[in-house]
Amino acid sequence: MTKERRSGRMTFNEFLARHRQFVVLIALVMASAGVGLLLTPLSASSAWVGLSLVAVGGAVMSLAVWPKDRTLKTIRSSLGSRLIRVLTLRGKLSALMPAIGVGIILADIAYNLLLSATPSVQTEDTIALLGASSLVAYGFVPSRFSRERDFVLVFFIILNGLLVVPLLIARAFYSDFERSVDLYSWAAVAPEVSAVLSVLGVSNSVHSVTGSTAPGLTFTPLHFPVQVTVVITTACSGIYSFGIFASAFVAFVLTEYAQLTRRIWILLGLGLFAAYVANVLRMVVIVLIGYHTDTVQSDLQNMLIAHSYAGWLIFLGWISVFWGVLLKFVPQTPAFEETATSSTKESSRRNRCSICSVAMTPAIPGTRCACGAVYHTRCLLERSGCPTCGRTKDADLSELGRTAG
Repeated sequence: MTKERRSGRMTFNEFLARHRQFVVLIALVMASAGVGLLLTPLSASSAWVGLSLVAVGGAVMSLAVWPKDRTLKTIRSSLGSRLIRVLTLRGKLSALMPAIGVGIILADIAYNLLLSATPSVQTEDTIALLGASSLVAYGFVPSRFSRERDFVLVFFIILNGLLVVPLLIARAFYSDFERSVDLYSWAAVAPEVSAVLSVLGVSNSVHSVTGSTAPGLTFTPLHFPVQVTVVITTACSGIYSFGIFASAFVAFVLTEYAQLTRRIWILLGLGLFAAYVANVLRMVVIVLIGYHTDTVQSDLQNMLIAHSYAGWLIFLGWISVFWGVLLKFVPQTPAFEETATSSTKESSRRNRCSICSVAMTPAIPGTRCACGAVYHTRCLLERSGCPTCGRTKDADLSELGRTAG
């Protein structure tokens, strides 16, 4: 028995099990923020920060959500794995996934060279290439990591569906592959931001801008006697932030749970709505900072700084709070437990602490109540008595005090 366990300190695995929802939230936010920094870097060094956040967030998610002690049968039961099976025609196209991925990479390169206004790799290209890479690598990932690979693949499927496919459809509709189509800004950002600002007392207008397909939002700052027009392009609209966070949240829910219950539908809807509202509020706050703080001396620098840094932090904060509330309502039975047999479930319950759900081991002092429930001694001391049968600490010690080795 280690000194740490004798002293009663919580081990790392026990902490993950006891605070699972909090750890999941932190991992989701870290990984999503990292992907956001990789796709839309704020500075030259932010790409490295983004890569670090993705690595740490992904590692924490893997440890907290997807332990490696499950059989292949139970791992393959999530909504995400069933979605992948449907998309691959019940597995018939699985062997072709690497070839499909390579084909997407070649198609993106050809698109840039022949149709795009610039051959350089843009944000949409990066999303498509990363999605294609996940297709290529999917079949080479060991089966014990199947939930992780499902999460990555589902994430990029949703991300491409939100950000890349609509752009290609819009450009094909307009028969112009050399221009940016800012439909999201016109339909889902500019009017809503304008309405919120009007309610807050900021007079503004939304209009077309000469030489741009994006909408412009014009207002006059309190201490800056000149009208200011903010052009809400695709890059500035926050669509990338919305897509990344929404995709990560939906992919997590789909790869973690097996039943598409009413609560799951509500959870997914609220998650998407939270990401969208956060994006609109981000733009509102950026304009409000310029409206209230910029002067002739600052020359709109406050609003530009808010656009580059504060907007991203505001989005992170809002999503963290909203997702934290949402995860409180997530069903507590994940996919790998729902698909286990009744005997397996009963055996698992008998060998786990009925308070923290961590496995009972001889290395950690344990106690068995007269009702049959087992607990870590430390966990039971934190309660007034047995949560299962209601016996209190004042009851006969023979009832609450048999050691469970």
